[in-house]
Order: sequence, then C-alpha cells, then structure tokens
Amino acid sequence: MSCGGGRDHRGQLPLVEVEGNILYKEDLLAVQPAGLSTDDSLLFAENYIRNWVEDVLLYEQARRNIPDSEEVEKLVENYRKSLIMHTYQQELINQRLSRELTSREMEEYYESNKGLFTLDYPIVKGLFIKVPLKAPGLNNVRRWYRDENLEAVENLEKYSLQHAVKYEYFYDKWVALSDVFDLIPVDVGSPEEYAGKNRQIELKDTAFHYFLHVTDLRVQGEQEPYEFAEYRVREMLLNLNRVEFMRTVTDELYQRALRGNKIKYNY
Repeated sequence: MSCGGGRDHRGQLPLVEVEGNILYKEDLLAVQPAGLSTDDSLLFAENYIRNWVEDVLLYEQARRNIPDSEEVEKLVENYRKSLIMHTYQQELINQRLSRELTSREMEEYYESNKGLFTLDYPIVKGLFIKVPLKAPGLNNVRRWYRDENLEAVENLEKYSLQHAVKYEYFYDKWVALSDVFDLIPVDVGSPEEYAGKNRQIELKDTAFHYFLHVTDLRVQGEQEPYEFAEYRVREMLLNLNRVEFMRTVTDELYQRALRGNKIKYNY
C-alpha cells in the first residue's frame, strides 16, 4: 500500500511498483479473462504481474544503455505517424467506401485477370461415405453414392445418420483432393491421375467400406473455378478499390494545399 509514496493514485489500488512505474489492480482486472476459478485467477495474476515487472526492468535497462536514443526517437515518431495515418485511412475507408461489390464487378475482374487464378493443388467435388463392414443395406449404398439426384442423396443422408462412421457431401463446393484422399485407404503416386480415371471408388479394409464419388476434378495449374476463387477475387478487388480511393484522397489533399499556397518548394 506504500507504492508511489505520496503520489495521487486517483482512487486506484497499486499492486506493485518498479522504478517509478506502477501496476494498478484496475489494470490487472481489465485484462483478466472472465469466468476463471479462484485458483486460475490467482495463477493468472501472478504470471501477469511477473511478466509486467520483467518488461519494466528490461525496458529501463535498455533505456539506460541504448547507444543512440535520438535514432530510437526517430523510429518511434515514424511509427507514430504511420499508425495515425493508417487509423485515419481505415476510418475514411469505412465511412466512404462501404459499398458492396456486385457479382458482375467480381466476375468481370475474374474474367479479365484469369492469369492470377491458377490452382496450386488439385481440387474436387463429390461425396464420401464410410461405413462398417457389417452395416446393412450396402447394395443400396453402392447404388446411391453413384447417383447425384436429390432422392439418392436424401436416402444416403438418412442412411448415414444411422450407420455411417463418416459422411461428407461436397457436390456443391470445391475441396482439396489431398483432404479427400486422407479419408480413404489408398496409396497412389498421383492422386489426381487416380481420381481422374476412377470417379466412383469403393475400397475396404479390415473394418470399413469406403465409397467416394468424384463428380468434378480440376488439377494443379488449371484455371481456378470462379466459386473457388471468389473469396480472393473479392479481397483483391476491394484492395484495389481501397488503393484507388486513397490515391484520390491524397491527390485532393495535395491539390487543395497547392491552391492554398501551403506547399513551398525551395528549388
């Protein structure tokens, strides 16, 4: 309770003082996770206080021994400027560039920049189901897993709820071929060649039957399907819009400063 001597703590409770730096109980409570047990809360407090003390000691030691404090001040000032400008830019973008991209804009960007969207690894669409060797109705499974119509899929989904160990439906989305081949007991040199030649795959081991239906396959180096590339298309286009927006803002500031004779060139 003697931390800080006669210093005014403004109603806060000091916990520890190191070289004139004070950690208050209120600071600790502000970062303490909610819902901790008494023991966990005590452990968190002890670790936090120890880390805080070590940080203060290291900082003070470094401050006393740093060879060129002027250079550090320049770095700090540059970082401060960058942080302020970044914060301001983000606020401007959030306020004035909130319009959602349209599907047409995204598709046009994708079509105009196809070279940016090539696959780094093979991807597939399809369906997978894994069932125990002694599961009932295996002949039905063999018929259903090859069929993409709604009735077959619904039958397979109902069956999987009772009997399947694993069921993955990905007719409507692209997934990495390597992730799919991790599900089946097969070791081949080229999974994409194997999947290209075997669109309906049935395998078994000592405990399970594995059924895989590959409905579509795209190999490494091919064009990314739009729905697979859509997220990256959106992020790239948004980033371009941000860059163009900020270029316009900075140009407007520059032109306004010129008109107001606020820029004086000495050459």
